[in-house]
Amino acid sequence: MQSKRSRVLVKFSGEALAGENGFGIDTKILGFIASEIRSLVENKIEVGIVIGGGNIIRGVSAAQDGVIRRTSADYMGMLATVINAVAMQEALEHAGLDVRVQSAIELKEICESYIYRRAIRHLEKGRVVIFGAGTGNPFFTTDTAATLRAIEIGANMIIKATKVDGVYDKDPNKFSDAKKLDTLSYEEALDDRIKVMDDTAIALAKDNRLPIVVCNMFKAGNLLKIIQGDNGLCSVVGQRQ
Repeated sequence: MQSKRSRVLVKFSGEALAGENGFGIDTKILGFIASEIRSLVENKIEVGIVIGGGNIIRGVSAAQDGVIRRTSADYMGMLATVINAVAMQEALEHAGLDVRVQSAIELKEICESYIYRRAIRHLEKGRVVIFGAGTGNPFFTTDTAATLRAIEIGANMIIKATKVDGVYDKDPNKFSDAKKLDTLSYEEALDDRIKVMDDTAIALAKDNRLPIVVCNMFKAGNLLKIIQGDNGLCSVVGQRQ
């Protein structure tokens, strides 16, 4: 296995793919993300990706009135993440990259099933690996799935790509006096006021000393600069290795 210093897991929200439409997939957003990922691959960085499914359906929302059971709703959400993964695969291949989608639930006509050793081998060969269907289990978020996959593939960090340049003590879109927190401990990230990831994901990262990097995905070049060590463009939970 190559040094894990050259390997990252990038987590995108499904809503990010929707753009201003708020629903579905904006191909311009896909194209932008693909160009950002290509810059990483061109700099010899091995990339895994996890994408949420909120632009199509959220399990929690689908189950809120009791008509759809939470377990079924979460499986519907997993399928949404696979749809996004296939769309991202197409965009990355259009950008000239070699890509594989691996799903935590079997969908053999569409993509590979998740196999840890096969994922590692793809990464070592310079392929981008997109992990779909969450953990394959209901009641777990894609944040937790992303953290789990990052640990399994030996990534040296998980990057949570958002619409803001880091973590703030309050919503910067609502409060002009919001203060950016450049570094946080895992314990601070678990504070109810600070929404980095869900508690399970943060606890898993803490147990495995996996740094969580939060950054703005919509500024060209940010991902590469952050991976190369520019901490001014992000917030870091834990300690970078």
